[in-house]
Amino acid sequence: MNSKKFFRFLFCLSILNGIIVSPLFLFAEEAGKIIEYKSGSYYTIQKGDTLWDISGRFFDSPELWPYLWRENSQISNPHLIYPDERIRLFQYMGNKNIADINKDTYNNSLQGKEENNLHYYYSPINSVGFIRKEPVIPAGAIFGVKDDKRIISTGDLVYIKKTVNTSIIPGRLFTVYRTLKPGSCKTKKVDIGMQYYFVGVVEITKEEPDFALGRIVKSFRSIRVDDLLMPYKQRSPKIMLAERKKGIQGEIIASEENRNIFGDGNIAFIDKGADDGINIGQSYTVYDQKKKRICSESGKEIALTPVNFGKVLVLHTEKNTATVLITNSAKDIQPGDKICSPL
Repeated sequence: MNSKKFFRFLFCLSILNGIIVSPLFLFAEEAGKIIEYKSGSYYTIQKGDTLWDISGRFFDSPELWPYLWRENSQISNPHLIYPDERIRLFQYMGNKNIADINKDTYNNSLQGKEENNLHYYYSPINSVGFIRKEPVIPAGAIFGVKDDKRIISTGDLVYIKKTVNTSIIPGRLFTVYRTLKPGSCKTKKVDIGMQYYFVGVVEITKEEPDFALGRIVKSFRSIRVDDLLMPYKQRSPKIMLAERKKGIQGEIIASEENRNIFGDGNIAFIDKGADDGINIGQSYTVYDQKKKRICSESGKEIALTPVNFGKVLVLHTEKNTATVLITNSAKDIQPGDKICSPL
């Protein structure tokens, strides 16, 4: 593995421009304070760490510790930090890149505990859907809402039609979703499956012989009558960074919101998945490679040097597709744009 390129990937993950899009915040008690975790790259402090040491390890300059302290306002005294406390890493100040991680330092860290202490925190992880060819069998469907409200949102009581052999008991949580046909990829000719678009979470409050009652405990997007249910699975917003698969060549299928153009902070889908070696926490490059004729008299076109213009982080995998977060884009991204292992 090329360690220098891996570090570039790590820092691209911490780019904050446009990353936080209507984030859901997690609050935690640390050192007597309630702190708010935003999307970004984090390091978990180990015994003996100081901000001076961490700045030297990851930014090649211990003198940059004041910037690291400024990035973490929950630390009241920079000389007193505690094991297991999570601190947010920064990438740049203004338009100036502060530093690249020292590759020898990282190689040494791979031999110790620090390998598992670098992660990306993505707050709205439970709202992230997927594309799957094999259909999900719904556990039920919303067929009505109390007071016949036109807009269903958090706190509303809904009526749920049960499917055969589904256990819908009080207290159980279900993800509310609807299926969409993904926008056609420019070059994809095969059926890639259906998009499962998550819109909220419902808790079952009462079971009747022919239906169940539920209360919406979280709404990610507008919820409608006829939206479907699947068992809720809690996912960790802490995305451990993973080594990418070499030789990956794929495409952006669509954005989660089926937009024609999208960029930083948006969710998208790629046409590679677990069967191709794609894993959660990996990062891949979005690139463009144009073709040009060498001369006007010749009809022959040659492929020009690929130009990188974006980065994606894998949040979820299916067999043949994956859901990714766009962590960096120098220009608009569109369905059909190419992704690859870093060039």
